[in-house]
Amino acid sequence: MTPGAIYHHRQFYVDPAIRTFRGKYMLVLATTPGGDLIMRLLTSRPHGRPEQPRCYHGDPYPGFFLGVLARPLDRPTWLDLRYLDDADSHIAQREVHNGLIQLVTTLSQDLFRAALECAAGANDTTRLQERAMRDQIAALHG
Repeated sequence: MTPGAIYHHRQFYVDPAIRTFRGKYMLVLATTPGGDLIMRLLTSRPHGRPEQPRCYHGDPYPGFFLGVLARPLDRPTWLDLRYLDDADSHIAQREVHNGLIQLVTTLSQDLFRAALECAAGANDTTRLQERAMRDQIAALHG
């Protein structure tokens, strides 16, 4: 899985109301020195997240406005900046191979850089994640 790419996980969580798996879209931001994937979920529900400023670290829901992307993300979409556990890259790669996780699209370099800068400064971002994201930003400039 590649930083800057958006993936869809078909079975990200179980919806207790209907007792079935539900999918989620996620953006890979960077990899940790140990090889884990730093990701954040995408949402089309604003819930107080503004479109301007694009980078919002406030309450109740911090986010980065990605805009309207290509299908199937053809509604206004935000990167949810709340904490998400890092993913084991070996497990994620196996899920890609098995078709459970599928590549949807890749962000432009400029949009990805802006999302990284915003996510790196978010309150829920750990120091390890911030360092990895800032290294990813530096790699984009290199």
